[in-house]
Amino acid sequence: MNNPGQPITPTGTRRSQAGDSLADVLDRVLDKGVVIAGDIAIAVVGIELLTIKIRLLVASADKAREMGIDWWRSDPFLAGKPIGSGNEDQSNQMLLERVKRLEAQVAEAQPPRRTSRGTARTLR
Repeated sequence: MNNPGQPITPTGTRRSQAGDSLADVLDRVLDKGVVIAGDIAIAVVGIELLTIKIRLLVASADKAREMGIDWWRSDPFLAGKPIGSGNEDQSNQMLLERVKRLEAQVAEAQPPRRTSRGTARTLR
């Protein structure tokens, strides 16, 4: 990749010349990754009303995986998995069982409530 005609900066990076194609520039950007960050704040009389934080990462999928970013692999829409397949059914069943156990514990912990006739009745 050494190009003797391409100038090198003091930090050792190559400066692009007018002859670089868009494909070359895009290849370099995706290989290294680019982060663009910015904040927009709206304030009136020194009181901040709204803050918008903008973060943008442009990188190849391989580079993103190296950085630990791979949310698209678990997203059912992007991964091509139908929603409701896999562990969702098992997780839902576990949650339903847990809710039933908690409801039973709450029912046992509450003292019986007296009705207007003076008889005890449990809440449901």
